[in-house]
Amino acid sequence: MQFTTRKFLQASAALGLLAATGLAGAQSAANWPTKPIRIIVPYTPGGSSDIIARIISQPLQEALKQTVIVENKPGANGNTGSDMVAKAPADGYTLLMCDVGALSISPSVYTKLPFDPSKDLKGVTMLAYSPHLLVVHPSVKANNLKELVALSQAGKMDFAITAIGSAPHLAGVAVEKATQAKWEYIPYKGGSQALSDTVAGQTQVVMNGMLATLPFVQSGKLKVLGVSKATRVPLLPEVPTIAEQGVKGFESGTWQGILAPAGTPQAVVDKLQAELTRIIRSPEVRSRLTAQGAEVYTMTPTEFKTFFEKERKHWATVVAEGKVKLD
Repeated sequence: MQFTTRKFLQASAALGLLAATGLAGAQSAANWPTKPIRIIVPYTPGGSSDIIARIISQPLQEALKQTVIVENKPGANGNTGSDMVAKAPADGYTLLMCDVGALSISPSVYTKLPFDPSKDLKGVTMLAYSPHLLVVHPSVKANNLKELVALSQAGKMDFAITAIGSAPHLAGVAVEKATQAKWEYIPYKGGSQALSDTVAGQTQVVMNGMLATLPFVQSGKLKVLGVSKATRVPLLPEVPTIAEQGVKGFESGTWQGILAPAGTPQAVVDKLQAELTRIIRSPEVRSRLTAQGAEVYTMTPTEFKTFFEKERKHWATVVAEGKVKLD
């Protein structure tokens, strides 16, 4: 009887400790946030993820009544900054803003990753989507995809890409295979650098998210030849889609979303998702993004997970067909 009683007391104490820990965690989540929040952008400044992070940071700061800091941590096609967040304390104070497409591509492109995007990160919500624009330096004597392909076949053209294995790179590979174009891929550390070198004439072609690329088109610094969307976009109604120009079914783009370390309390994730959804759907933010060619997209954490897995499988097929692999 004494042995049974002792075991019962030990079990009761253990249950009490678990209950207390759970209560403390719930109280901590309820009080969140109590200190500044960092949004890590794993790319160089000026790209689509960076633009959206800076657009939402101020209203998020006002909503949560805490400082929100945007930090750029570029490297390894976004994997350096993503790994940093994956290994950060799961307390809601370190978040990741990135191109979800790029994140879903990495497991197929890289032989080894220091983290597992599916297991080490938790999606909070998607925020926006913008199609890729196929653009060239104004000196390029082509006004459509067919003419650009002909020029490339006469002599390989320098095609600036965010990085080897990035979504713009794989989109370029898909167009190349479908049209027999001949590109010489020039990798950069981010979309903004790829764009600036094409503007400077150091490279001739680039495919990048509309959000970051449209200002260069509007200013005449780059010439747009195609849009990687199923339908034409309202801001560029005269520009045909790449699918219209012979690459049937072609569609690509950048999906910006917020993620957190996998163990982040669900209450914190839910609070973040609610605030970010409200902010990104607000008339002020929505109109600002629409004017730059981005569409607002929001998801629940469950929908985000489903989307990520679908994207990962899709890009795994593209990577295999393109034979793109990195150590």
